Amino acid sequence: MYSLLSAIAGVPIKQSLAVTGSVNQRGHVQAIGGVNEKIEGFFDICRERGLTGDQGVLIPASNVKHLMLRHDVVEAIADEKFHVYPVETIDQGIELLTGLPAGERDEEGNYPEGSINALVQQRLAELAEQRAAFGKSKGNGGE
Repeated sequence: MYSLLSAIAGVPIKQSLAVTGSVNQRGHVQAIGGVNEKIEGFFDICRERGLTGDQGVLIPASNVKHLMLRHDVVEAIADEKFHVYPVETIDQGIELLTGLPAGERDEEGNYPEGSINALVQQRLAELAEQRAAFGKSKGNGGE
């Protein structure tokens, strides 16, 4: 989901962060199994390559109660050399991954300019216009 939003919006994703979880049709991040092992596995790769303080993992907020991480991971988190970010929604995650606000719709249904959701909405509108123009140029009336 994050890769798709990034590609549509034309905004890069931080490569120092890993993501785990599933998402429902309403954009809520759902709990997953093996959260400790997934965090520790990414931590081990980061430690081997050198901890920078920028690395971390986005996990479902509902998995926080299941965390039982190794001492070295807990220590790196306490020292702010590694991070675990609990997220409840796709919007929270995309903000962490891009550094841009996700943006919430106003009463007219528009997103704030420069937000990820506005960029996605604009690009999808452009693609829809291109598709409609393509259909008309083929002589089928766009249908």
